[in-house]
Amino acid sequence: MAGGGQLKIERQKRGKASNRKKMKRVGFHLDMTPLVDITFLLLTFFMFTTTMATPQVMEMSIPPEKTEVEVGESMLLTIFVRNDNKIFYARGQEDPTEIELKQIKGLAERENLKPDMVNKLITALKPSEDASYGVVVSILDELNLAEIAITAEIVKQVDENGNPKERERRFTIAPINEEENAKIEGL
Repeated sequence: MAGGGQLKIERQKRGKASNRKKMKRVGFHLDMTPLVDITFLLLTFFMFTTTMATPQVMEMSIPPEKTEVEVGESMLLTIFVRNDNKIFYARGQEDPTEIELKQIKGLAERENLKPDMVNKLITALKPSEDASYGVVVSILDELNLAEIAITAEIVKQVDENGNPKERERRFTIAPINEEENAKIEGL
């Protein structure tokens, strides 16, 4: 229980005695146990109700599963990721060519900024089922970095109304089919 006083015995003073009544001093002792309990209750309350760190999420718009879109072969750039995390790319129905991760940004910029492909090229990322998640995320990061340069170049152009053109990014992640998997496995 908090509080509670004690009576102290006062010793006599030396010298002349006075007629004043001596006041008895009361000592004060504070019990800190309940305060510690309240502190821990508040601490746990704030820990459970506070968000410590917001998760970092990459936003992606994914269309419904059974959506098929007809695309001209010349307007398709496909990036494949093999089981052993080797990366390949192909334009249309061409044979896949191996590429390094650090070259993907330059490839995306070069292909998207061709005069006949501005805002028309569709990039498809097709990782195999056993490909490393980290490699796929690194490819997505490189493609996002390429978007900075692509958008900067497209904005320099003007449309028929005299306004700067807007970037119309076309991108998809699709499963790799058996035929494509056989092509890249042979390389």
